Amino acid sequence: MLRTTERPTTAVGVHLDRRPFPETVAPEPGGLPRALVLNASREPLCVVGVHRAVALVLNGKAVVLESDGHVLRSERMQLPVPHVLCLTRYVHVPYRRSVTPTRRAVLARDGHRCAYCAGSADTVDHVHPRSRGGQHVWTNVVAACSRCNHRKADRLLSEIGWTLLQPPADPRGSAALLAAAVRPHPSWAAYLVA
Repeated sequence: MLRTTERPTTAVGVHLDRRPFPETVAPEPGGLPRALVLNASREPLCVVGVHRAVALVLNGKAVVLESDGHVLRSERMQLPVPHVLCLTRYVHVPYRRSVTPTRRAVLARDGHRCAYCAGSADTVDHVHPRSRGGQHVWTNVVAACSRCNHRKADRLLSEIGWTLLQPPADPRGSAALLAAAVRPHPSWAAYLVA
């Protein structure tokens, strides 16, 4: 869908030109597409927007590995919309930046499974409650179903006799990348194996 606006006005409020002109193309309902960037060794590096992905390809710094058939067109060229890119040169990454434990990231790390009953999780629970000094860090946050989260409330596991099915941990490698991605594209699955 193409939106139109009027051209800017002068200081006295008179329109310079009343012809509508295209301002921008409206994004998809889920936002602009994103692309997974792989190092030259095919390990996942990061997720970038489609504009950055196209810039990497046009500058010869990356090649498109996966595309869904959609094409970006200009006057002189056509380029498939990239979903997975591979850099042409190896990039040394000295450290891995940690991912913030957001609700979406915690649910993705735990596979949308409750840490207490293994049911379908839709909420996030702090193992050591924040009201008792617990922090909002990966090792203290788990996915939980609404029922278990409500029953636990602000109590410690030792007070109610519960145990975790699996202790929470920082996501590492491609799991952290997947947890940080807003909506991972299905074509990324082959490249995001732990």
